Formats: sequence, structure tokens, C-alpha cells
Amino acid sequence: QVQLVESGGGLVQAGGSLRLSCAASGRTFTSYTMAWFRQAPGKEREFVAAIRRSEGGTMLADSVKGRFTISRDNAKNTVSLQMNSVKPEDTAVYYCAAGRSVVPIYARYEYDYWGQGTQVSVSS
Repeated sequence: QVQLVESGGGLVQAGGSLRLSCAASGRTFTSYTMAWFRQAPGKEREFVAAIRRSEGGTMLADSVKGRFTISRDNAKNTVSLQMNSVKPEDTAVYYCAAGRSVVPIYARYEYDYWGQGTQVSVSS
């Protein structure tokens, strides 16, 4: 069992930056591929970024490439999402997710554990 707790959400102006963090419980953090998804009102939950459990390879959605960065600290059992040059369309609830065997890495259904989410609101 893995418990995920997100933090760092809030209100930010367009063009600004925000850093989200996700703290994971348990001793097997390195066994999990970690990801961030987001869900805007009236829309489906969508993939944002992921980082693999082993070599730490990353993948980003096209909509955030060049602006967002995902990283993990295996010593602290945390995964972070650095959000730069944010846009109003980035407004959503952001969820942290963990999965053991995630193929493809952007597939929502492949992730076993989810956090409660943290709200990010970007004003224009």
C-alpha cells in the first residue's frame, strides 16, 4: 500500500512559477513509476508528466514541454513538478500517481495509487 500526499498548489499569475510536491509513504518508493495528472472542471483527467522507477527517464505531455519539469528524490520519497511560465489553461486539480508496471507511461489506468489532489489556479 502506498499513500500519496500532494502539496504546493495555489493561485499564481500567468507567466509565474509554482512547485508541486508529492510525499509517498512506504519503503518501496523506488519500485514505482511516479506521475502527475490534472483535471480541469468538466474535463477528463489528463497526463502531465511521469518519471520512471528505474533509470529515472521522464516523459512530458506536449502541452507542458519546455515549461514543466518532473523530478524525484528517492532518499526523501518525494516527486516534484516544477511549473514555469504557467498559463490560465494550466488551471486544474493536480494529482500525484504511482504505479509498478506502467506501460504506456501516460496511461491513467496503469497507475495503482492516487493522491487527493491539489488545486492550481492561474489568473490571466
